[in-house]
Amino acid sequence: MLIEPKILKGFRDFLPLEAASRKNIQHTLENIFESFGFQPIDTPVLEYTEVLLGKGGGETDKQMYRFHDQGNRDVAMRFDLTVPFARFMARNENDLIIPFKRYHIDKVWRGENTQRGRYREFTQCDFDIVGTDSISADFEILLMMYRSFEALGISDITIKLNHRGVFNRFLELEGIQEKSTEIMRSIDKLSKLGPEKVGDLLEAEIGSQPAEKILTYIQPKDNFLDTLSMIAELSGGENDETLRLKSLYEGFQRLGIQDRFFLDSSIMRGLDYYTGIVYETFFDKLPEIGSVCSGGRYNNLASLYTKTHLPGVGSSIGLDRLMAALEELGRAGSSAGSADIGVFCLDEKLSTYYHSLAEQFRRVGFKCDVFYEQQKLGRQFKTAEKKGIPIALICGEDEQADSTVTMKDLTTRASYNQIGLQEAISTAREIVERTNS
Repeated sequence: MLIEPKILKGFRDFLPLEAASRKNIQHTLENIFESFGFQPIDTPVLEYTEVLLGKGGGETDKQMYRFHDQGNRDVAMRFDLTVPFARFMARNENDLIIPFKRYHIDKVWRGENTQRGRYREFTQCDFDIVGTDSISADFEILLMMYRSFEALGISDITIKLNHRGVFNRFLELEGIQEKSTEIMRSIDKLSKLGPEKVGDLLEAEIGSQPAEKILTYIQPKDNFLDTLSMIAELSGGENDETLRLKSLYEGFQRLGIQDRFFLDSSIMRGLDYYTGIVYETFFDKLPEIGSVCSGGRYNNLASLYTKTHLPGVGSSIGLDRLMAALEELGRAGSSAGSADIGVFCLDEKLSTYYHSLAEQFRRVGFKCDVFYEQQKLGRQFKTAEKKGIPIALICGEDEQADSTVTMKDLTTRASYNQIGLQEAISTAREIVERTNS
C-alpha cells in the first residue's frame, strides 16, 4: 500500500532553484552581519516549555508546538530566535565578550493561521547586540537593516520605527498604564482593521476620551521631526526617549539615508519583552504583505534567566515573507544555485576523465555538473538549459587525445571548438560574468 506523500498545512518542500535562491540570500546576509563584527551562534530546536512560556505574549504562547517527550518532560519548539538567545546569554555569559554581537539564521515554528508569506515553519535571520543600552547599538542595528536590504539589491523599502518608552510616558500621563498590553495589541491591528475599528476596541477597553487621545497619538505626521514633536508634546514634553529618537535621525542624515526611515507612532510590536525602540520594514509597493524585518530593544528579557543586567537590541528578517514579496514583485532569482558548466557525456568510457576535467574548472572557482549517461547531444543540451547551466563542455576521444575541449555558450549559441584548457577557462569566465551581470 502506497503512503500518500502529503505535507502538513503551513509546511513546505523547497525545490532546488528556490532552495538555492534562499541560500544565496542567507549567504549575502551572513556577509553583511560579519562585516559589522557579528558572530554566528546556534541553539536547540527544543527548549523546556518554562523557558519559552510567557515571554512572547499570550497569542504566541497559544501558538507554540508543545508536547511531552519520551522522558515525560514538558518541551516546546522555539517560536522565535530571541527568547532562546536570552536563555543562551544567561547560560553562557561568562564565556562571551560583552557587549556580544550575534547572528542566527534558522527555522522556528508557530501553529498560527497560514496566509501569504506566513507559514507554520519559517526561517528567521536574527542579529542582536546584548550587554549595552547604548544609542550606538540601536543605530548599528538599524544601519545593518538598511545595509542588508541594500546588499540584496532592494532599495524600495521603508523602515518604520517608534519608541515604546515614549508611548509608556503618554499612557502614564493619561493614567492608563495598567492597560498597556491590551492597548498595544489593539494598535497592532491598525493596518488590518483601520482607525475606526481600532478606536472601538480601545473605547471598550479604556473609555472614549482616552481612546480618542490614543488615536491622535498613533496618526503620524508627514515627516520624522514633525511626528517626533507631536509625540513629545503628548507624552509631557521632551524626554530621554525623544532625544534618543532625534539622535538616531541625525545619524541617518549624516549618512544620507534618512529617507528610508519613517517615525511611525503606530508601530508597537505586540511582543511583551520590548522596552525601547521598535521597528518594522515594508516594501513600498507591497505594504499589504506585512513587515519583512522587525525588532526592537528588550532591556529586561535576559533578566528572566539571570541576575546579570543584559540589555539588548536586535532585529529579525523573515526570510519566507521576504521571498514571497520578491516573487510577487518578480525579483526572485530563477537560476540561483545552478552550475556554471555542464560537462556532457559523449562516451561513458571517459567518465573519470570528465570528472577530472570538472575538477580543473572547480579549482579556479567554477561550479560544474558532470552528466553521467551517454545520450544524444540535443537531449543533454535540453537538460542543461532546464537546469539553468550557461555553458556546455563537450569532450570526445579526439579532444582527450590533444588535451582540448569544445565549449558552447548556451545563452548565445556560440561555439568554441577544440580550445586549450586555459583559453576555455578564460572564455567560461567571460560567459559567466556576462550571464550574471
